[in-house]
Amino acid sequence: MSPNSRGITPLNWRALVAEALRRRKAEKITQRQHAALASVSIPTIVAFDRGERTLSLAKAFDILRVVGLFEEPTEDGAQEVFVQEAFARWGKLTAKLPEDSPGRFPDGWYRIDYALEGDLKDIELHKLQAILAQAELRLTGWPTFLVPTRAELAPREVDGVLECWLAPGDSGIDRALYDAAHCDFWRAAPTGRMFLIRGYQEDSQETFAPGKIFDTGLPIWRLGEALLHAAHLATLLKREESSEITVKFRVLYTGLTGRVLKAWANPLADLLIEGGAARSDEVMLETIVTASAIEKDLVAVVFPLVASLYERFGVSELSLDRVRAEAQHLQKSRIPRHDR
Repeated sequence: MSPNSRGITPLNWRALVAEALRRRKAEKITQRQHAALASVSIPTIVAFDRGERTLSLAKAFDILRVVGLFEEPTEDGAQEVFVQEAFARWGKLTAKLPEDSPGRFPDGWYRIDYALEGDLKDIELHKLQAILAQAELRLTGWPTFLVPTRAELAPREVDGVLECWLAPGDSGIDRALYDAAHCDFWRAAPTGRMFLIRGYQEDSQETFAPGKIFDTGLPIWRLGEALLHAAHLATLLKREESSEITVKFRVLYTGLTGRVLKAWANPLADLLIEGGAARSDEVMLETIVTASAIEKDLVAVVFPLVASLYERFGVSELSLDRVRAEAQHLQKSRIPRHDR
């Protein structure tokens, strides 16, 4: 190999890993938090910490980006920065809560984020809350990106974005519902970037211990509602009626170890699929789709995501017709608005 004559030094992988670990410790970020911020699995972050060189460059970049060791000023990197800042903000808000507080999602959580791309309007931040209230879909009892009307829970402007934290009762807020499934934290940017983190509804029941089951029907409803929210917001934000908006959509599920796939939320539904124990602690689902495609055929978008999710529980053959039935049930649902 020819001598280096351009001032570029060879990559010292061990030194880079050591610096990443030093920065993580300095920022008081746990290994699990680092994995979540980088959108990688726990085994992947463990492999990184060991200095293994089998990681793909993409995953290594995601891990290094969290601690400021990879600069990516591209549009793709902007969503990662938005997600990381939102997750860090949630961690800061919940840091003083008791370890077992529902607001800290002690038994696991799932995270939804999406970015709208295309010819969007230039929206001023102070107008975003009204637009999000219009985008809110009351298809379930607790909608995705809920916009509260109570003054102490209402969204507010923080660091150039709109933020909402449905704080638990042990934070001093008087609330009727404050289990993990009702302690959402979300952020929204006028550029069409959204982030939501929420605990599992299954963990707030008295009939079984938290962290033991993963419902078969709820993921279809939550994924469907989040995708429809993205399509609806795209309609409100696009500059021209004929503009086509692309949705880059992701969901990260955590805390799956020890859970078994089981029909619980609606045992009378047609989706009576049950599987074994989760084969991994985390699952990342991703898709890139146009907003019009979501509105035209929601099932076509949801089905591959749900099928991939259920494969982690040993279900290899998922019925398209059963998923369609659940999705159609979701789209026909309407819950009246009320102060919350």
